[in-house]
Amino acid sequence: MGKDEWFAAAIPEIVVEPTTSQEVAAVLGYACDRHIPVTTRGAGYGYVGGCVPVHGGILLSTVRLHRILEIHPGDFIAVVQPAVITGTLQEAVRAQGLFYPPDPASLAHCSMGGNVATNAGGPRCLKYGVTRNYVLGLEVALADGTLVRVGGRTHKNKTGFDLVGIFVGSEGLLGVITEITLRLLPLPPAYATLSAGFKNMQEAAQAVQAIFASGFLPSAMEVADRFTLEAARHNLRNGPPLEIPPGNAHLLIEIDGQEASVLGEIRALEKLLVKKHALKTHYATTPNSCDQMWNLRRSFSMALRATGLIKLNEDIVVPRSRLCDLFDFTEHLQKESGFQIACFGHAGDGNIHVNIMVSKGEYKEEQEKISLLLKTIFLQVLKWNGSITGEHGIGLAKLPWWNEATSPAIRDLHSRLKLALDPDDILNPGKFVELPTAKSKAT
Repeated sequence: MGKDEWFAAAIPEIVVEPTTSQEVAAVLGYACDRHIPVTTRGAGYGYVGGCVPVHGGILLSTVRLHRILEIHPGDFIAVVQPAVITGTLQEAVRAQGLFYPPDPASLAHCSMGGNVATNAGGPRCLKYGVTRNYVLGLEVALADGTLVRVGGRTHKNKTGFDLVGIFVGSEGLLGVITEITLRLLPLPPAYATLSAGFKNMQEAAQAVQAIFASGFLPSAMEVADRFTLEAARHNLRNGPPLEIPPGNAHLLIEIDGQEASVLGEIRALEKLLVKKHALKTHYATTPNSCDQMWNLRRSFSMALRATGLIKLNEDIVVPRSRLCDLFDFTEHLQKESGFQIACFGHAGDGNIHVNIMVSKGEYKEEQEKISLLLKTIFLQVLKWNGSITGEHGIGLAKLPWWNEATSPAIRDLHSRLKLALDPDDILNPGKFVELPTAKSKAT
């Protein structure tokens, strides 16, 4: 309970598991009166230490708030509690001919509350957007125990400030999400997946630009580099028979829509990639064959871990026009630093997972060198007008670079919002917004 998928851990004084929104509010009211820190934990699948209770106090687990309260096909909405697993929701709405697009890689394990708290994304962000684009309304327990509803269940709502937007991506610093109303879409009747191998990442990145220049908007477009592919090839030798294309870069593209248009688009895309020097292409149009191609993409993180190296996953974002520059830059850093760097992720929106691969011995003994390498990456990304995180959030992992990524005015604006909603800084203290005059303390 004291950690997530990152390396930091801390032990709280007590863990509570409320079963209703009212119980969540009561816990916060009690904590507020006594200035006790409260850290909210969902499924614990974050990658930045966001739910680590660094100041002790109460760890508030939402694990018992796990019900899908409503799926309304006529209104195209779903109402869920925060511990509902993302993949479970997707299956439930799909059974009714509906579609919830956000698809983080950990969708079989991560919870909707965590998705909202970090504004999670996934491969389909390219066409459909991230979690915030699907949150119509929230029920939130504030730091003082007040239970409020913001937004609603209509697909348009301009009544006052965008209070929903304030809480989406707030990483548990402004309130505890107890109920979520989500926008749904009609389920696309057909989809196809195209796989292509390239000589190198630069040619794959050039193919991505050519796809956009030709007027295509795939639902997803994923890329992987040589080290990632080699890890997958090694890891799958005794595993399921997944086809890995030749070359040192892999592009995976998904198209969805009406059957006739999907088939026409995927064939046209295949011809385009051949012109852009793809070594081999292959497309699939049935659910099973498409899933097999996506299983390769979903295997990358596991394959990198199977190398025995520690995977330091940084979810940086660069403008699309900088993809080639990013891959050139990481190749240069790899040679200069001596650390392997594995890149894969969402080529369509510039959100690439740059993974520094280090041995356990190096991780213990080369902290200064690793920190310098991370700083070099983040500073270059910011110089390109990119972002130090696209999906995972700040948490503890990105905390050292928070000041580099934001201006004093922006940090002050964050502090003002925090002061208004949590003046005693009891909610997830020790993270990227902490008030210097706060009274929170562990009991």
